[in-house]
Amino acid sequence: MAKQEAPTKQNIQEEGKFAIGKHNYKLLLIGFAIIVVGFLLMIGGGSKDPNVFSEEIFSFRRITLAPLVVLFGFVFEIYAIMKKPRE
Repeated sequence: MAKQEAPTKQNIQEEGKFAIGKHNYKLLLIGFAIIVVGFLLMIGGGSKDPNVFSEEIFSFRRITLAPLVVLFGFVFEIYAIMKKPRE
């Protein structure tokens, strides 16, 4: 049988910790909000009449800005996960 070590104060304190800290969760929420804003920038631009073509769907906001905002949101999420939690 393997000898079990007595629990130390440090081991007991580490048991109650989460993998990421409170600050990281705040950063994750901010990143999620950035992603939602990016998707909101993509909506709209359709035509009421399906027989009429609308050039509005090819605006700078929908084709360039919104995907960049979403991409930045995902990069921010990765940063929020990888950042060391404060102690």
